[in-house]
Amino acid sequence: MNSERPRVRFAPSPTGELHVGNARTALFNWLFARHHGGDFILRIEDTDQLRTTKTFERNLLDDLRWLGIDWDEGPEKGGPFAPYHQTERLEIYQTHLSELIALGRVYPCYCTEAELEAERANLVARRMMPRYMGKCRNLTGEERKRREGEAVRPAWRFMVEDGPIEFTDMIRGAMKFDGRALGDFIIVRSNGLPAYNFAVVIDDHLMNITHVIRGEDHLSNTAVQALLYRAWGFSCPVFAHHSLILGKDRAKLSKRHGSVSVREFRSRGYLPEVLLNYLALMGNSFGEGCEVFDISEIIKLFTVDNTGKSAAVFDEAKLNWLNSIYLKKYPPEKLSPLFMPFLHDAGYEGDHDPAYPPVSAMAAAVQGNIRTLAEIKDYLPIFHKEKHEMSPAAGTLLSSEDARRIVRHFYESLKSAECPEDNYYEWAIKKVQLSTSLNGRALFLPIRCALTGCLQGPELDKLAAALGKPTIMKRLEESLNLT
Repeated sequence: MNSERPRVRFAPSPTGELHVGNARTALFNWLFARHHGGDFILRIEDTDQLRTTKTFERNLLDDLRWLGIDWDEGPEKGGPFAPYHQTERLEIYQTHLSELIALGRVYPCYCTEAELEAERANLVARRMMPRYMGKCRNLTGEERKRREGEAVRPAWRFMVEDGPIEFTDMIRGAMKFDGRALGDFIIVRSNGLPAYNFAVVIDDHLMNITHVIRGEDHLSNTAVQALLYRAWGFSCPVFAHHSLILGKDRAKLSKRHGSVSVREFRSRGYLPEVLLNYLALMGNSFGEGCEVFDISEIIKLFTVDNTGKSAAVFDEAKLNWLNSIYLKKYPPEKLSPLFMPFLHDAGYEGDHDPAYPPVSAMAAAVQGNIRTLAEIKDYLPIFHKEKHEMSPAAGTLLSSEDARRIVRHFYESLKSAECPEDNYYEWAIKKVQLSTSLNGRALFLPIRCALTGCLQGPELDKLAAALGKPTIMKRLEESLNLT
């Protein structure tokens, strides 16, 4: 690693919601900066004017903040290398284009889209690598004047020389590309806007970026960018290309695999620290058999060098498991505000709603049973103090005499004058155990069915604490047909 203070960047295009793959790239850069005491820069690549929107940009910033990924320079913060939006840096790009023109390293290209597509199709038909064959590279002065006279605005292409393009990758080691296979590439489009590879080299150089950490799908871009660094006489940053995220079918993660954006996982009730933990684990190993880490541990243990080359498979079942682990450890009072948006959607009006227990009581009861925050909605009906519904399966079980006998023992124990008010549930259960010599499923399932109307659900002691004794007595009476 360079001895200078590291400076890394995340430079997304706000043309859609933040994909978990891009979030992982942002995380790796952020972890690298925090591990080495460096700076994490956020830069917005917004030159795709047809697809870029301010809504996507606002959501992008919001999702990064939700994940806990903060930036040292960038939108809303500023910094010594502002502006941090590419559309506000167009004069800078024009100056650098003029330098390359003066150096004789670029030329205007008047080819139309139709001409380029025809050339590409021809190369594919001949089983050759599609690339620009240099039609406009050797135009005479007269030919260029003629094209300009036709009011054709040219793009600008960089002249690629034959020969090897080599660089060392922190993850993949020595990399080598053939310049002949690249073809002369566009650096400024005919509409005057910079192409990705052109703008990113200028921005990374002027912002003193020391390390570029991104997905392996950028490897060919790095070869192109190395040529531009060389043409201007700039020093190249250190590159590291991590593996991509795949679906279970080993194809690149896309919507056909399910949720793929950070915002979708937020709306489904995943905790930010869980998604951060899971994305950090993908392609990294922080210890034998260890998978649950807080962010301070991840920062301490993270190194780019140990990031695997192999593609990481996104396993939602594992994400669910990890989220359930975190939920079990949460203090119920801290879960309450996180549950509220999902409860509100289900019709719960808050702690002032007399039909339900307080949110913290419901949270304490269900946090061991749910995988996501959204799943609390599935349990809301069992907490309603008036609407006690019985499932057919629970009703069938309670129709047996043995089950009714257990429920009646439990009811009579709670009604006993000896039953204490503070730990009534534990006391009554103990009485039933002694009188019936039962334990486990044989004892608890009939009581569960009577109290919840379901065969499965929260731990009964926590449910009892949430419902309160009067509601429990009412449900037992209903299940015994005593009302």
